[in-house]
Amino acid sequence: MGHDLKGRKRLPHWMRMQMPGGKNYMQVKDVVEKNKLHTICTSGNCPNIGECWAEGTATFMILGDTCTRSCKFCAVHTGRPLPPDPDEPRRLAESIRKMNIKHAVITSVDRDDLDDKGAGYWAETIRVLKSELPELTMETLIPDMDGRPELIRQVIDAAPEVISHNLETVRRLTPQIRSRAKYATSLEVIRQISSSGLISKSGIMLGLGETEPEIIATMDDLLEVGCEVLTIGQYLQPTLGHLPVEEYIVPEKFAEYKGIALLKGFRHVESSPLVRSSYRAEQQLRK
Repeated sequence: MGHDLKGRKRLPHWMRMQMPGGKNYMQVKDVVEKNKLHTICTSGNCPNIGECWAEGTATFMILGDTCTRSCKFCAVHTGRPLPPDPDEPRRLAESIRKMNIKHAVITSVDRDDLDDKGAGYWAETIRVLKSELPELTMETLIPDMDGRPELIRQVIDAAPEVISHNLETVRRLTPQIRSRAKYATSLEVIRQISSSGLISKSGIMLGLGETEPEIIATMDDLLEVGCEVLTIGQYLQPTLGHLPVEEYIVPEKFAEYKGIALLKGFRHVESSPLVRSSYRAEQQLRK
């Protein structure tokens, strides 16, 4: 496989993405910018931004756009974040109302600079959205918060419909790929979510050098802690400063992994090259 002008492997033909554009896309872009909100769609260079925004959906990112960690796969800016904005939950509610969103996906940067890792802000955001938009359903994609049960409990007690925490990769590759986060810690976060009775969800990336037995073992680890929903997608190198893609996995292999995961007992699985953790989240909840 050849390389592009930036020295990265060229994308195979099955990785073609919908170009951003259209009336709905521009409306989402306008609402997000006017309300000074952040989305993982833009901060994370999501390949599905054209498709999702054209359908009027977006994954909102709270607690700013600067992360205190520097994971080797992630395009979000690393640095010293600004203090949390107390007006952001209200603006988020207003934006969701204007966009007529029925199911919101919300994530955040890691905030290791805060004593509570942002847990209190997370809980307050969920409460504001529930108060302002009582018909809204939510998926919250949370950081590990250093695995502290009392902090995860704050998000659980706010009772979003789905709480997601991404394992990202297999056990062996975790130290190379994730900054500060630990494989076992993430599993314990998912176990706590599952045991609360809320829907638990996680996601992994392929193409970083993992083996098939390692992928299967990761599925087993997630099932053991009660994970119900799984997403599997292709890793894409955001910049030359990030880890290179070791392999582009063919769509047929993603379909095979989906079949294996469903047979093993996951309630819902999204598995294809362009899948990201929030892809088709509303459909997942309905199913």
